Amino acid sequence: MRLTVGICTWNRSSLLRQGLERMTHLIIPAGVEWELLIVNNNCTDDTDSAIASFASRLPIRRLFQPQPGKSHALNLAVTEASGEYILWTDDDTLMDQDWLAAYFRAFQQWPSTVFFGGPIQPWFAVPPPKWLKQAFPHYGSAWHLRDFGEHPILLNSADRFPYGPNWAIRANEQRRYPYDPRFGPRAGRHPGGEETLLMRSLLADGYHGRWVPDARVLHYVPPEHMTTWRLRKIFFGYGRFLALTNPPARVAMLFGRPRWAWRHAVTAEGRYWWHRMFSNPERWVGDLIAASTAWGNLLSSDTSTERSSARQSALR
Repeated sequence: MRLTVGICTWNRSSLLRQGLERMTHLIIPAGVEWELLIVNNNCTDDTDSAIASFASRLPIRRLFQPQPGKSHALNLAVTEASGEYILWTDDDTLMDQDWLAAYFRAFQQWPSTVFFGGPIQPWFAVPPPKWLKQAFPHYGSAWHLRDFGEHPILLNSADRFPYGPNWAIRANEQRRYPYDPRFGPRAGRHPGGEETLLMRSLLADGYHGRWVPDARVLHYVPPEHMTTWRLRKIFFGYGRFLALTNPPARVAMLFGRPRWAWRHAVTAEGRYWWHRMFSNPERWVGDLIAASTAWGNLLSSDTSTERSSARQSALR
């Protein structure tokens, strides 16, 4: 079986080097041929040097996508992939040596399954602040925590998606479901949702996934991501995603937005600040997430055309 591992990167060469070094220790099962596609998404650092330094140790093929945006980079990798399955990870992950082998075993055991996902644990650059440690068991998904347990359960609902730093998909279906370039990280914005939209489409068309508990990775969390401002940014982007993928309400409007949405955002923001003063992080972090999502939904600068396009993509 031939497999493709795909990584899209933008100006994080030092992290990429660490991930590639870890990748040199992967166990490659008998009967597996693989390639590693790394998409340089118009980097301005020494990413190409980092890639070249591993050319003799890994089956690397460097691709270049000048158009900014992770979704553009992902789509380029899809067109170039030669494997039967594509294993996606990020430039800031460290994988267990059994990572590729675990996915390979899953592909063999469940040949009718289209997509797969594995556990993601945080790799904190520095000890996290006290408030984050307290809130993490409840809101770890904000830092890409993903863990559905030790058994290979079905992934067949909206609350059981794998996350982008650690998932795999059969290549034939991946080519039929490209990434929407209006979503996904790019310089200056973080709307996210590119994988979520794709997996929604897969589920809507009757496909299902499988959890692969032995395909484990660590995902880097830098100090600047351990802040309430970062949570604001992430969930403001999630609110924008919701605004683009859900139909506008036909109700009374204020400044071009539903009155209820203004009320919801203001109320959520007030609740956050009240609980920030008088409650523990397990409570106010949830309020911050709700308020940020509400503001992102409310203040999104999308057009009705964008909404229609996103809904069609989600339901395709």
